[in-house]
Amino acid sequence: MNISTHSTKSPFSNYLFMIDLSLPKKGEVLGYLDAKGPKPTREATAVVFYGAQGKIKEFVVGPLPNPTYIRDVTLGKYNMEIPLTARPVHKSEAIFLTTFISNVLKPLSKLMDESFGPGSASNVSYTEAMPSGLKSGDRQSWVGLTRNVEGFYIHHIGFELLINHQSTDFLQWHVVKLIYNGQYFDSVEELKQQYEAGSLRKIVYKPQPNYASLKPKQRPTGIGPQQYYAQGKRFSIYNNHVVYMGWSFAFGLSPLSGMRIFDVRFRGERIIYELSIQEAMSVYGSTTPNLMLTKYLDASLGIGRFAYELVKGVDCPYSATYIDTFHYLDTELPRRLKNSICIFEHDSGRPLRRHFSEIGDHSYGGLSNSALVFRTISAIANYDYIWDFIFYQSGSVEAKVHATGYIAASFNVNGSFPYGHQVAENIIGNIHTHFINFKVDMDVLGVKNVFQTKDMEFVNMSLPWMPKHHAMIPHLVEKQVKTEQEAALRYDAKTPRYLHIASNQTNRWGHQRSYRLQVTSFTGDHLPESQPEEKAMSWARYKVAITKHKDTEQTSGSLYNQFNIWTPAVYFSKYIEDNENIENEDLVAWVTTGFLHIPHAEDIPNTVTVGNGGGVILRPHNYFDEDPSIHSPDGVYIRPGSEQSCDDNRMACLAQQTCTPVLEPFTYQGFRFHLGQNQGD
Repeated sequence: MNISTHSTKSPFSNYLFMIDLSLPKKGEVLGYLDAKGPKPTREATAVVFYGAQGKIKEFVVGPLPNPTYIRDVTLGKYNMEIPLTARPVHKSEAIFLTTFISNVLKPLSKLMDESFGPGSASNVSYTEAMPSGLKSGDRQSWVGLTRNVEGFYIHHIGFELLINHQSTDFLQWHVVKLIYNGQYFDSVEELKQQYEAGSLRKIVYKPQPNYASLKPKQRPTGIGPQQYYAQGKRFSIYNNHVVYMGWSFAFGLSPLSGMRIFDVRFRGERIIYELSIQEAMSVYGSTTPNLMLTKYLDASLGIGRFAYELVKGVDCPYSATYIDTFHYLDTELPRRLKNSICIFEHDSGRPLRRHFSEIGDHSYGGLSNSALVFRTISAIANYDYIWDFIFYQSGSVEAKVHATGYIAASFNVNGSFPYGHQVAENIIGNIHTHFINFKVDMDVLGVKNVFQTKDMEFVNMSLPWMPKHHAMIPHLVEKQVKTEQEAALRYDAKTPRYLHIASNQTNRWGHQRSYRLQVTSFTGDHLPESQPEEKAMSWARYKVAITKHKDTEQTSGSLYNQFNIWTPAVYFSKYIEDNENIENEDLVAWVTTGFLHIPHAEDIPNTVTVGNGGGVILRPHNYFDEDPSIHSPDGVYIRPGSEQSCDDNRMACLAQQTCTPVLEPFTYQGFRFHLGQNQGD
């Protein structure tokens, strides 16, 4: 078997695209962690593109670190063969595509110079529409040409090409269509002839400053408030295990789906087996083809592989702990992403709880909201996603995402305004959705859980002391959901306000110990199910879907869903079709959040995080007998005469106990790999 690992080989070559950790079966892991069973075998998954055979194969290799066996798991994992056309555009193909575009533009140098500036034919960038085509097996992409400047995503020049790059023979690639200033052409020759004859609407080049540049327009004059640890860090990290204030968890970073944590415990009890990012999806609207059919599925491109180095003091507090990660996805050697995870304790600046009592007993009791933040940031082409898992002293965990980076844009032609607002000279910011999917495998006091909903309704009650008078009184409505289909809560239907994963054990007061899923979401409409592409993103049909855990249902998306979107390797809604019983079973919650984005002038130069995000909070609900944060050493309690006492008020003596911290010098090596230096060490 001849396999290349070099990224400049022809797309026709056999190509080792990815090596990743193969997650062990949950039963084996719990047997090891809880019952002193054998340690699960450590294995890897390898993805190989077979250019000559026109297919993709996945293999499991083990045991690590010295493998002795290899198994082809493709058919068993996906119940289908994976065609080569389902592959992402890897480095080799991207190099050939750039060369192809350069050759296409050479005969059009006069058009390019006059329309887009001198020398533009040899100095353009481009954005690529996804998926590539209209049906399975297609591999033809609309590319929108842009100026090759900082923030090129919002510098479209009004020229797009439809390129057929289906063949593994580079010489067989060809241009199918072109659109220039809103006018379609069947060939380069036709466009050239009509341009030179003056029989089309021309674009006239006009120099302009780069409105997309992120260079500050004022010189920095100072530093804002900084966070530091008055008495040292209160969390510890050993290998990939974190301990903080009653919390503990193991962490990892999938090159495809990104950040994930396992075996999350609070005060010694496992609450979550797995909390992980699954997919980030966007559907665009436009009148020009580069964005007209675009539906991005980011896990197919690699959410974790784009977790680049974090900038101290901006992406995370300067004093955070930074961790390197490694991946082998479309790279010659294992790639080191320096400082790509940060962990820090954060004071939100508002109390977690407090009360001042003026009536009767005079006292003040309060607790600062200090929480542990586990963060990565994925810069996936134009968008940057900030991913946070946050651990609170009240026993809650929050999975959160915020979007920033550049909007995807198009050139302003007739008919553009129903699809967005003009945000710059000849530039439309196109309407699009953001849908994010999280996997929440909760184990509330074990793996025998139920799914419950709670809500309210008004009941017309007769007043006991005045039976002839009635009042509308809020009433608690509770329900236990029995099957997967009943627990698939669609985005367009009314959803109960309280969603619980509950155990059969009760707290001191006789209520079932449970955790609540509280979703924060501002999503737009989901793609209609009548559309063939919808199968690849069917998880977005549901605000929350609860399924019975299966080792064969690990993810809601796949590496191949983007480029074979019409026949997806993972069709999430199939998980629900068998409608299994979910009472007293090991339950997994698939949570969808996000927001609708109608770009506006303030998205120039790029999008801010404020208001652009969503998430899910996992909150204890009758899990404890009282709020566990009452045991926090951060509590402050003041009674008249004790204001200056340090016994119950740590803030009273803070000034005497702290000093200015000594920080490490600022470093940043995020450009080393891109400038040709090796990061494989």
